[in-house]
Amino acid sequence: MSDIKKMYKTIMSDNFPPEMTITFGDQKLVYKKQAWKLPDEGTGEVIEKGLRYGENPDQQAAMYQLAGGNLELAGVKFINPGYGLVTSITEEQMLQAGKHPGKTNFTDLDNALNILKYLMDRPAAAIMKHNNPCGVAYGRTIAEAYDRANMADRIAAFGGCLAVNRPIDKETAEMANANYLEVVAAPDYEAGAVDILKKRKNLRIIKLEKIAELAKYRDMSFVEFKALIDGGIIVQQSQKNKIRTAKDFLPAKTTYKGKEYAVERQPTDKELDDMLFGWSVEQGITSNSVIYVKDGTTVGIGTGEQDRVGVAEIAIYKAYTKHADRLCFKKHGIPYKQFELEASQGKRDKAALKEIDNQTKRDKGGLIGSVMVSDAFFPFRDGVDVGIKEGISAIVQPGGSDRDFDIITACNESSPKVTMVFTGQRVFKH
Repeated sequence: MSDIKKMYKTIMSDNFPPEMTITFGDQKLVYKKQAWKLPDEGTGEVIEKGLRYGENPDQQAAMYQLAGGNLELAGVKFINPGYGLVTSITEEQMLQAGKHPGKTNFTDLDNALNILKYLMDRPAAAIMKHNNPCGVAYGRTIAEAYDRANMADRIAAFGGCLAVNRPIDKETAEMANANYLEVVAAPDYEAGAVDILKKRKNLRIIKLEKIAELAKYRDMSFVEFKALIDGGIIVQQSQKNKIRTAKDFLPAKTTYKGKEYAVERQPTDKELDDMLFGWSVEQGITSNSVIYVKDGTTVGIGTGEQDRVGVAEIAIYKAYTKHADRLCFKKHGIPYKQFELEASQGKRDKAALKEIDNQTKRDKGGLIGSVMVSDAFFPFRDGVDVGIKEGISAIVQPGGSDRDFDIITACNESSPKVTMVFTGQRVFKH
């Protein structure tokens, strides 16, 4: 077993060139490979190397930062050199390198920033895993934001990447240090916070000052590349979120067979706030996705599924399981699954376990009063019906389905009535 474990500690060599140029007609973009002089985890010897490895230990990988060129296509100006975030991290910004960083560490951090750039108006935290959020939350302080994001899904957050949009203080560092994380990134760290985080010797601690400037990246386009198995590529322009304020939402209405359909109840200010928050989080989630948010915190995240009603149900299931775990952890200090196992072994009170289950059912997994968010339209009303059954109060989705009238009818027929807005924009992410 020890020999197998070595593959995770091995720094994979790569044969990618130090510089790469991509030509778009008569325009060129120049990229330079990133590397750092860091001590090897095993020997302590300082070596210069880029990424540890790719998605898996047997895959070579390299990360390049945009170093030259200015691309403009059909009147769209793409991001210029000099705006590097993850790709321009220096050795000095790695306050602690931990294990030499790999591809997934940086892609998780990058997607966290992709979400946080729309949440800069107040303290916010995003915990990522496998390039999707485990939990995202606002808070009155960064400590509260982290705590809420973590408690949204403590289970998935294990081994995750934490990014916050405000300096980390000692309180936040203590809470983060109580968990196992791979990466922590912040625009700055208050006195004593780094010393606390360094107690985790393999934690990668990154000071990325430009996080404080993330809002300006909302309107910067970049080129996305998708490689195919035949060696070809697909390129596309990155997507921009059209919804920046509540005024950008569209009324949920349609015409079907000459009849007008419109959602009867208008959203409250609180619901609009959660709609904006949820739609911002949706920008960083793999489609097909449906999520539920409440009070500026993710409640259930369904991602990467093939049918919309199915992913809506999966997000509900996750909300229930995470809510039960949260109740158990707060009351008994251990995960729900551990409590369940020990109860079956006679080491814990089965009645206490049943009470957690009953409370979870009464709370409907924390979904009562939540906002349902979908990255694409609902093709049938079955998707929204599963959310309405759990007590959601509002829906935000692109609209544009042939059966929008049916979705609107479902909202108006519910008791109490559910409100809904359209975005007029699909946000698939593959």
